[in-house]
Amino acid sequence: MRIVVILFILVILGSLGSALYYMLKDRGTTERTAKALTIRVALSVILFLLLMIGFQTGLITTRL
Repeated sequence: MRIVVILFILVILGSLGSALYYMLKDRGTTERTAKALTIRVALSVILFLLLMIGFQTGLITTRL
């Protein structure tokens, strides 16, 4: 589960980086920045849901 979370975070950061690149390169003339940010938000929501499911099912536990 830890590897899945790390991969999601890396993909989210990659999408954020591509949005920054498109924003600087296109200067707002295309919709590529908005699409990259939409993908980032969707991946963040999916990661949040996976974490909640992991906690509920016991795949992820807290260490005290």
